[in-house]
Amino acid sequence: MKTTISQVAKHVGEVVTIGAWLANKRSSGKIAFLQLRDGTGFIQGVVVKAEVEEEIFQAAKNITQETSLYVTGTVAEDTRSPFGYELQVNGLEIIHESTDFPITPKEHGTEFLMDHRHLWLRSKKQHAVMKIRNEIIRSTYQFFNDHDYVKIDPPILTGSSAEGTTELFHTKYFDEEAYLSQSGQLYMEAAAMAFGKVFSFGPTFRAEKSKTRRHLIEFWMIEPEMAFVEHEESLEIQEQYVSFIAQSVLENCKLELGILERDTDKLAKIQAPFPRITYDEAIDLLKEKGFDDIEWGEDFGAPHETAIAESFDKPVFITHYPAEIKAFYMKPDPERPDVVLCADLIAPEGYGEVIGGSQRIDDLALMEQRYQEHNLTGDAYQWYLELRKYGSVPHSGFGLGLERTVAWFAGVEHVRETIPFPRLLNRLYP
Repeated sequence: MKTTISQVAKHVGEVVTIGAWLANKRSSGKIAFLQLRDGTGFIQGVVVKAEVEEEIFQAAKNITQETSLYVTGTVAEDTRSPFGYELQVNGLEIIHESTDFPITPKEHGTEFLMDHRHLWLRSKKQHAVMKIRNEIIRSTYQFFNDHDYVKIDPPILTGSSAEGTTELFHTKYFDEEAYLSQSGQLYMEAAAMAFGKVFSFGPTFRAEKSKTRRHLIEFWMIEPEMAFVEHEESLEIQEQYVSFIAQSVLENCKLELGILERDTDKLAKIQAPFPRITYDEAIDLLKEKGFDDIEWGEDFGAPHETAIAESFDKPVFITHYPAEIKAFYMKPDPERPDVVLCADLIAPEGYGEVIGGSQRIDDLALMEQRYQEHNLTGDAYQWYLELRKYGSVPHSGFGLGLERTVAWFAGVEHVRETIPFPRLLNRLYP
């Protein structure tokens, strides 16, 4: 019977055949232990010399790393294995022999591994990270589908900036200027005016050199937009969403978290509600901690975010940033117009901002004023202005960076470990 490693629990005591690759092996004079992987998981195959033909045992002893093969054997429970099962092998069929695989079972530097990312993906650690990434994506769809959101796909090639900045990747759209999207938000606002609650999930690009191990040039974003939702309600939705995906990872990725030696007690604390402090309070907190390199009106850097996060045992919202350092579309606080109704969600353990969100300006006159202040051309943004002209409503939205969230949940040091394939732009700006 042909099956996969992830399904062997259904076949205890049965003889099965698995198509696999050899991840590693060790052997003594009488037993060979084969670490096998097939994409769905990892399992140990045990080849006992006295129980198989000599040709099979010699093949097991001589097989090389990443050779592909069909393995036949009896599925047995194994309480010593984190997976819980092993394969008592009685047959091997080599498909393709691999020689001189460059990533051997020893320590390699991050730069070397990134240069061989197409092969590094095969490792047990990378497999665990990608399975956690997949679970975050799966549970994201579940959360928003369960709450009646509609998925809308905004364009990747756009005619203008979502943030009103010049840090864009420029290209030509036939005879017109075009840019790689830095956010789908503006388009999602248009969709929210049609469907009420929407979300997108897609790639975004930032044309600025990465300054820390937490930054990427290309990454994936989950961006919900919600009509008839104001700032406080948006914060509640954000913490419910993050709590949901964290608990889904804890429940469905136990084996992967174990492989990564992740402290799951820290993930278990990711449950709503999250603490909240204002930007003013954050500045005061940093001053108390001895930071003299930050003043009111300046944005926080990685050391500041880490220091703030260390004061809490959960993710923390920093709200009400100065309007001058935030995007043109964020709604000013009616009681204090120099700050906006926004929040950044700062993850603990030094992973920094994982969500940025705000209530959007819904007043036509105020948005026209913002256009003038930020030198936005009417042609490129006229359609966005019309969202405030035809049936405007209070609305809010946020964006969660997938790769940084994966790094946080998985407990990996470099956010680049969470992208599935090599990225040219990240190699240009290491």
